[in-house]
Amino acid sequence: MTLFSTFGLFIALSLLVALVLAVIVIMPWLRASRLRENPVDNQLLDINISVFRERLTELQSDKDNGTIDDAHYQNQKIELERQLLDAQREVTPMVAPGIKSRLIIIVWVPVLAALAYFLVGDRTPVFDLWAAEDKVAQVADDLLTGKIDQPPAWAIEDGTQLISAMQTNVYRHADDPDRWMRLSELFLSLEATDSAIEALSRAYRLSPDNEEIATTYAQISFFANKGQLDANSRRVLQDVLAKNPQHEGAQMLMAMGEARGNNFEQAQGWIKRLRKNIAAKPGDHTQALSSLDELSANVKAQKQQASEGIEVTVSIDDKLLPLVKAEDVLFVAIRDVKGGPPFAAKRLPISIIKQGKATISLSDLDAMMPERTLKSARDEKVQLAVIARISHSGTAIAESGDLSGNPVVISVEQNQVNVDINQQVP
Repeated sequence: MTLFSTFGLFIALSLLVALVLAVIVIMPWLRASRLRENPVDNQLLDINISVFRERLTELQSDKDNGTIDDAHYQNQKIELERQLLDAQREVTPMVAPGIKSRLIIIVWVPVLAALAYFLVGDRTPVFDLWAAEDKVAQVADDLLTGKIDQPPAWAIEDGTQLISAMQTNVYRHADDPDRWMRLSELFLSLEATDSAIEALSRAYRLSPDNEEIATTYAQISFFANKGQLDANSRRVLQDVLAKNPQHEGAQMLMAMGEARGNNFEQAQGWIKRLRKNIAAKPGDHTQALSSLDELSANVKAQKQQASEGIEVTVSIDDKLLPLVKAEDVLFVAIRDVKGGPPFAAKRLPISIIKQGKATISLSDLDAMMPERTLKSARDEKVQLAVIARISHSGTAIAESGDLSGNPVVISVEQNQVNVDINQQVP
């Protein structure tokens, strides 16, 4: 196919619609011309006028004979005269324009429609999409249906064309989960993680029983969320494990997610299950089992570090609860009272707060920089303060409208602290 095939089809259809509209516009003129050539027979109108005149004469006769009184006579006479005048009115027929006027209308309607289309907005993206469709539409379809693994060299001379064609193809087949899955792979190769997650979420909604789609969706969401399992990822993995309790990929993600969420006992439980499944399989799995042992040791070390951290209980003032939105983010950090980067910080979804409270553990696992840890600060007797803030925008810098509390200074030995969010940033 060539560019002209798509563009030409569009122009042909547009001209057809414009011509139809032009004919509709001049249709009354054509009807007027036919009426002029075949005038309406007025014989019936002449008969009606004659009847009205006879009735008027009869009415005068009835008055003269005394059959009706003068008032009744006047009323009937006025009514008959009104009807007679209406019957005698002549309607001036529409003057039909000449052939030149009709041709002008037929030509100018399409011309003005075309000018409106091109001048109202920039149509370059539309033409670019048509060009991409004509050039690489089949290649895009073959990639999305798995017929080919790599596009030919000529098809990737302009990568934007192939991407546009693939996206258009997927939206035309929006009920095909495999196309959404392959589109997500394209976005991942372009490091467009958010778009990849959106494509995977659509694939998962279309085919929730597909283990490959479900685990890929949970995995990409897990790493995009900096190694944390959000409620959606956890639900997806739990659904996979409910249908296939031995699914190793889902078990590994659960182990890593629980460890990242400081649920160390649960993480160790998933590691044991995974180790048992691998050990029961035939063959040599020494390397895999060794990796699990290392992961278990890391979880133990993380548990030890977390035990040396600080438990922060965040409470929100009841008056501020109506200002909390579902998309807000909770920031909790421990820093030097003199300022500077925090020694430990967490960015959490607002859903962690239940009934106005949440308990968060901050430790060296949450250090912003390897050399700037909570342990080093305590060893150096740095005076620390705990801060908590609810951000509407999700940014680490406080903005007007955010909800915050006063920093709470803690001692070197203190392992628990309460922070009240009781004010709004002006």
